[in-house]
Amino acid sequence: MKIVRADPASASALSALARAAKAHWGYPASWLEQWRDQLTITPEFVAAEETYAAEVEGQIVGFHALLATEQSMRLEHLWVLPRWMGQGIGRRLFEHAAACAAARGATCLTIESDPHAEPFYLRMGAVRVATIPSAIDGVARELPVLTFALTTVA
Repeated sequence: MKIVRADPASASALSALARAAKAHWGYPASWLEQWRDQLTITPEFVAAEETYAAEVEGQIVGFHALLATEQSMRLEHLWVLPRWMGQGIGRRLFEHAAACAAARGATCLTIESDPHAEPFYLRMGAVRVATIPSAIDGVARELPVLTFALTTVA
């Protein structure tokens, strides 16, 4: 596997990957449709933001994207195709994102996580600092907010 800067031309493939990864958690189709805009990666986004793709034999199997904020870098996206989950790709992408953020001078990485992804981020060393109340189709949810101290990056 190699991690490369994503090409804006790959935006539709990244969007499909994000939707497939989100669907992996068994969300209703109506919810996935309501999240379509959040899961759509545009060529403009890829060109403007630090977006990196994990490739295996030329196929994109995962990606991450970082956004600069006033106090930190935010992990805006980290997705892995379901058939590649559990093979270390998410870990490598997370480590790459943390290294990129540290190289830009950030002291922490912030993550607004899907509840199903929180255990992954906790295993990576992130710490929950808050939750954001959310609701979809009348179902109350809490989205975990985590931070990862970049001083822990070697």
